Amino acid sequence: MGKYIVFRADLTEEEGAENRLLAHTGMLTDILAEHFDSSNRPIPQPGYRFPEFHRIEKFADPKFPAANTHSRVGDWEVVRVQTYSEDLPSSEFEKIVVCYCRFAPVNTPLEPMPQIQVAPML
Repeated sequence: MGKYIVFRADLTEEEGAENRLLAHTGMLTDILAEHFDSSNRPIPQPGYRFPEFHRIEKFADPKFPAANTHSRVGDWEVVRVQTYSEDLPSSEFEKIVVCYCRFAPVNTPLEPMPQIQVAPML
């Protein structure tokens, strides 16, 4: 089992709304990102910033043309966290975590992502 972590814009402020547009409709969303985490790492806490991923054409691998090439610390900062635990044996997740975020731009460098490793099929 694992954790389902949802990062949402704290709707008490509208700053950063242009960064919350759904690509296929142009409508605003309050869901910034979601992660499925099956590790034993602790859940995000206030102050955490989830990464942004970017694709820079000149660094793209022709074998993986749509893959991201760089990441950076993102502009959305967690300000509060709510956790919901599931005790049912048939549940897909042991915990659902909702992280409310505020838009707080930072100037962080793009870092190259590790090269994609492909294992040969046996």
